[in-house]
Amino acid sequence: MAHAYTPGLRVTNRMKITKKRILPLKGEVVVKVGDRVKPDTVVARTELPGTVEPVNVANILGVPPEDVIEAMLKKEGDMVREGEVIAKSKSFFGLFSSSAKAKISGKIENISKVTGQVLLRGAPMPVEVKAYLDGVVTEVFPNEGVAVTTWGAFVQGIFGIGGETHGPIKIVSKTPRDILSEKEIDNSCKGCIIIGGALVTAAGLQKAISVGALGIVVGGFNDKDLRDFLGYDLGVAITGSEKKGITLVVTEGFGEIMMAQKTYDLLKSYEGRMACINGATQIRAGVIRPEVVIPVENNIQEADEAHMQENVGLAIGSQIRVIREPYFGQLGKVSALPAPLQKLESESYARVLEVEFPDGKKAIIPRANVEMIEE
Repeated sequence: MAHAYTPGLRVTNRMKITKKRILPLKGEVVVKVGDRVKPDTVVARTELPGTVEPVNVANILGVPPEDVIEAMLKKEGDMVREGEVIAKSKSFFGLFSSSAKAKISGKIENISKVTGQVLLRGAPMPVEVKAYLDGVVTEVFPNEGVAVTTWGAFVQGIFGIGGETHGPIKIVSKTPRDILSEKEIDNSCKGCIIIGGALVTAAGLQKAISVGALGIVVGGFNDKDLRDFLGYDLGVAITGSEKKGITLVVTEGFGEIMMAQKTYDLLKSYEGRMACINGATQIRAGVIRPEVVIPVENNIQEADEAHMQENVGLAIGSQIRVIREPYFGQLGKVSALPAPLQKLESESYARVLEVEFPDGKKAIIPRANVEMIEE
């Protein structure tokens, strides 16, 4: 029987996780299949071309572009230092001279007799790709990167900022309903991944940065605090490249929203264990979700039964989260799946479901207004 696609976030205590670690440009892979790696292990490296800096030699020397090559003291391919004279011209019987100097240290890449410009290429920038996970190299892509696989607990979030980091899990909020403020954060959080409850305040986030915490996993975050923290409106751009000194993973949504009990209990059960987290998020096509990975020791060759099972979509008893008002952020389970289309308040027709909330109350909600919490 066909079913409508329902987006979902995965929260599971055990699954096989594989991450591709790919260089931005072709380079050198420094590990092989079967190697055990840690999050900080370098698996591949390359060099990005340096920046290009033009020098308008014809304009500086006051000569026609076609005469620039004769005035050059350096040729294409030569290395130069910042401030070094690269071209010189003389005028008025040699009594006066003009010179052009390199703006940066690097290599002369091109001398144009059409524009009179000289292009300087700065020193290449080394780039290293690290394993991110504690696991095993299961595949090598020659000159490009590797795939790293591990078994572990896995939690997907709704939204995040900041890149990849790792550290021991520290439970700070005593319940998934608690608000994480600066009062609960102290120097014991240094180097840790902090687990909060329903919300982290702006002051709490800043305190976490000041004590050296590496990451925060929490139920909600206020959008105004996000704008103030970043200094700009995020829009639909991909996140993950922010350099704010911390990685934030929001599991439920914007505002004060209790972290799902299952998510909180899962993270709490691994307190003290190392977690690898990434705040990178992209909502549009090519969806990227922020994540928490807690590696555990297992045989990488073991079959992943969960991945071998087909996702059958919503069913009676499925755990869901409502993503539209008036029940935004609330968790519940599907208690009925009426087949016929039903008329909504907007006069349109849509497929609906009946959800039962933890307090026993039930509501009829369009299926498009929920997301499934995958086991």
